[in-house]
Amino acid sequence: MPSDFSAPIGWVLYDEACGLCRQGVRYWAGTLHKRGFDVAPLQSDWVIERLSATEEELLADLQLLLADGTCLRGADAYRYVMRRIWWAYPLYLLSVAPLLRRLFDRGYRSFADYRHQVSRACRIPDPTADRLRGRP
Repeated sequence: MPSDFSAPIGWVLYDEACGLCRQGVRYWAGTLHKRGFDVAPLQSDWVIERLSATEEELLADLQLLLADGTCLRGADAYRYVMRRIWWAYPLYLLSVAPLLRRLFDRGYRSFADYRHQVSRACRIPDPTADRLRGRP
C-alpha cells in the first residue's frame, strides 16, 4: 500500500485496462482527493496482494478499499462515495430508494459487464493493448 503523509480514508480501485474507467478516474480524481480518497489501479501489486482475489474477481467491479480494511464493490462503492459529496448526495438518496436501488444496481452491473466494449466503441485506447504490441 502506498505511503503518504496524509493517509486517505480509502482508495477507489479501478480497472486500468478499461479506457473508460481510466479516463473517468482521471476526470474525477480531484473531486475524490478533496473528499479524502485516493485512486489506484486494481492491477497494482499492493492491491492484488491486499485483496487476495482471483483476476476475474478482482477486475469484475470497481472497488473501494477503506482504511479500516473494509472493501465495497460495484454499486455499493459508488453509493459510499456519492454519500460524501454534497452535490451527489441526491443521487445517493435515489440509489437507496427501494425500487430505484434495483435499477441503480442493474445499471451499474450492465455498465461493468460491457465497459470494455463501450471503450472500444468510443475509441478510447486500451493501454494494455499497446504494451502487448511493444509500445510504452
